[in-house]
This record gives sequence, structure tokens and C-alpha cells, in this order.
Amino acid sequence: MTKLKKSLGLFDGVALLVGITIGAGIFKTPQVIANYINSFSLIIILWISVAVFVYIGALIYAELGSRFPQTGGEYVYMEKAFGPFFGFLFGWAQLFIIRTSPTAALSLLSVDYLGYFIVIDQLQKVAIAIFIIIIFGFINTLGVERGSAYNKFSASVKITGLTFFCVIGLILTSGDFSKLSESVSATASLGPVGNIIAATMMIVFSFLGWDRVGYVAGEMKKPEKVIPQSMFYGMLIVTILYLGSNILYHSVIGIEGMRSSSIVASDTAVSLFGNIGASLISIMVIISATGSVNGTMMATTRVYYAMAKDGLIFRWFNFIHPKFHTPTHAIIAHCSWSIILILIRQNFETLVAGMVFAILIFYVFTTVAFFKFRNKNIGNNDGYRLPYFPLLPSLYLLGIIVLVVLRAFYEPWKSIQDLLFVFSGIPVYFIFFKK
Repeated sequence: MTKLKKSLGLFDGVALLVGITIGAGIFKTPQVIANYINSFSLIIILWISVAVFVYIGALIYAELGSRFPQTGGEYVYMEKAFGPFFGFLFGWAQLFIIRTSPTAALSLLSVDYLGYFIVIDQLQKVAIAIFIIIIFGFINTLGVERGSAYNKFSASVKITGLTFFCVIGLILTSGDFSKLSESVSATASLGPVGNIIAATMMIVFSFLGWDRVGYVAGEMKKPEKVIPQSMFYGMLIVTILYLGSNILYHSVIGIEGMRSSSIVASDTAVSLFGNIGASLISIMVIISATGSVNGTMMATTRVYYAMAKDGLIFRWFNFIHPKFHTPTHAIIAHCSWSIILILIRQNFETLVAGMVFAILIFYVFTTVAFFKFRNKNIGNNDGYRLPYFPLLPSLYLLGIIVLVVLRAFYEPWKSIQDLLFVFSGIPVYFIFFKK
């Protein structure tokens, strides 16, 4: 029987985490966040708070990945903790909202920055975004090494590019940080708490990516070691670059300039380096966003494949290409639904907020599963173990629950729409897979 190939090491793991995480977040969400928040001081506090929050989450996933070094990530954890129904529902949500939404959103963002060079109308924007998804579906079909090669390339470009952009940019500001003290009324209308929750959802999205490293555990050489190390080094890199980028954006164009820009990185670069510098930054963002499209596709399709092996999704997904050793049918399904979401929603913020709300609900179940595995010593106990148990995971779990409840309260209609994507899997499970 044809199997997945074990060929990924630490560099691949860090590149996958950084490649997925630094996709759209730092190049798009700061503009959205500026509409919700009235001052830079509150914005940077939110970024730091979320960074600490997701770092705890990454360490939880590091232990989970070490306990269960199998392809599938959260699907494996939930299926083992709660049974096949929860495993199926998570995998279904992955396909219908959680992972296909960022693929669609990041493709649209890539076209936004392409718009720096050429004029693109909405129809052309949608068509180009669809073409991007098809291209990376083809690359991922040709082999995990090819997908990982683009991850490493894009991760190197974005790490190097963002580092130079932040360092040189902050030097060119000549210590003028006067715009960081600006305070202007928020333009969003959800109220003080509602605005903070909506902004926090955007920041959480910006950090998502660490949770997908475990999806390719079955293709890692030593997953029980590689996964924790990838989490630690990858999240450290991401956090430093995000904080530096926010300081630079607000120092150069200020909070009102952020609100009027759809391409904040390029507009910041124009002020600092002129049109040539802005062109280079736009190219970097396109590479970055498409790298995240590629990484998400590479990781998530392994969930559908793992589900099919367990008989929890249609057998058609249980197919490994005999030549390329990739889950070809799973890749086709992921690309197809991502394209459908582009056609249905066509809006970056709607796509992003929906997937964050849905994934946070499953993070609750994943964290509860973590408590169960630790307390009952289920899985491999010889690998990484989260320190300060049960304090750290308890704080993390409480934070997730508060975010989910408040988002549902302040944006009920959008929350209901997002839940419908998830709950659509319930009748499918009981009709086709309960036995």
C-alpha cells in the first residue's frame, strides 16, 4: 500500500509554522484593527496579550503532537478523547470553514497587493485568486518536498524581508514616534467591548498557524522532537516580527493612515523608501500570503486523508498518488471548496472572522482533551510536557471560552452563519458514518 513519505525535519517544521502564520495577518489585519480601536497603546497591548495567549496554546499543541505523533493533528486528538463523532465534526469543519476560509482569504489578499502594480476590478480579483489556489493545488499534488520547498522559500523571504523592513524602517523614522500617541475615535460601531472582541479575533487570526504543524507528523522524521522545537522557535520568530511591524506601521502612517489603507505594508514602504521599496514590499507580501496558502493546503489535506483512513469521511479521500505520494483527492477537495467560498463571501474580513470563531470552539475541545490525556497518561509520555500544569492550560481554556461567548453576543448573526457551516456535518455523520 502506498504511504506518506517521512522526509520533514526541524527546518521544515519551523518553515511550515512561520510560512502559514505570517500570511495575511500582519499585512491586512492592522488596517481592520485600527477601525475598532482608538489608540496604538491599546492595540499593542492586545497584540502582546494575544501573543502570550497563543504561545500557551502552541505549547499545549507541542505536548499533544509529542503524545500522538500521527498525521491529522486535532482530528487525532479529538477522536481519541471523545470518539469518532467529534473527530468527524472537526474534520468536516476544517473542510467547510476553518482551513478553506484562510486559503480563500489569503488568495484575495495576494491579489490586493498585486493591485499595487496593476488596476484590478472585483471580477478580475476573484478570477486571479481562484487561479492562485489552482496553482498551489497542482504544486502540492506533485509531492510534499515541492510544497515544503515553497514553504521554506516563502518563510525565508518573509522572515528576511520583514526583519529588514522593520529594522531599517525604524531607523529611518529617526526616533520620531509621535504618531504612537495619537488617539482618535473608533469608526466601528460594536461598542467598546464589542470592538475589542472583534479586533482580538483579527489578531488571533494573525497568529494562527502553529496548530497545523502536527498535521504532517506522519511525514516527520522524529515528530516527538521536531514538533515541540518547531513550536518554540517558530512562535518566537513570529511574535518578534509582528510587534516590530505594528510599531513601524503606526510610527510612519499613524492610526488614521492605517484606516484609509488596504495595503498598509506597501503604503508604509512608500513613505520610507519610495515606490521601489514599496514594490519590493508588495512582492514580499504576495510571496508571504501565497506561502501561507501553500502551507495550509499542505497541512490540512492530511486531516481529510487521516479521516478517510479511519472511515470517517468518504473513501474517495483515502487516496495517495502512487508516483507523488500525496493525498491528491484531499487536495482537490480543499481547493474546490476554497474556490466556492471565494465566490460566496468575496470579503477578507468575513472569511477570517468566521474561521476564527469556529476554530476557537474546537480549541475548547482540544484543550479539554489535553487535560484528559495528561491526567490519564494517555499517549506517549516520554516527549515534551507543558510546564505549570494545570495553571497554564486552565488560563488558556478560560480565555478561549470568554472570546467565543463575547463574539456570539456582539455579532450573533455572523456567529450563527459560521456555526451552520460546522453543524452541516451532523446529519452527514449520522446518515453515512455512524456505523
